[in-house]
Amino acid sequence: MRGEMAVHVERMLDLLWKHAADSVPDWLPMRYVDWLPKAYEVAARCRADRRGRSNVYLVLLDYQDSRADPYGVYVGMTDYPPAARFDQHKAGIRAAGSVLRRGLEVLHGPVAHLQGIARPEAERIEAELAEALRAAGLFVQGGH
Repeated sequence: MRGEMAVHVERMLDLLWKHAADSVPDWLPMRYVDWLPKAYEVAARCRADRRGRSNVYLVLLDYQDSRADPYGVYVGMTDYPPAARFDQHKAGIRAAGSVLRRGLEVLHGPVAHLQGIARPEAERIEAELAEALRAAGLFVQGGH
């Protein structure tokens, strides 16, 4: 691909995704964000003691048009799989405006250990995680 015109590279990337998309793990983000290691570190401090059917999730938000730091994060909790809840947000179903307008992708990796937990634990962790991410310098939405 070296030396190819950009139009050819885009076509090749499309072909690559068509053939390899199933082999890409959910936890792998599709774009690099410089604060992602910090999000992993902060989220790793959150622990749930009881199992259940609730999930804490993060959504990468795009603020390239309005902020110096081009990305933010939305913190939420749901009884749906995080990818399904993201699809609901994007479809306008009980949607947070920030995710509806600016949501790019679910960040599975940092909160993989916070899936299938008790609802009271998920509610507590959602708020604690949002506050901890803010304290770490990230622009955070949600986390009620």
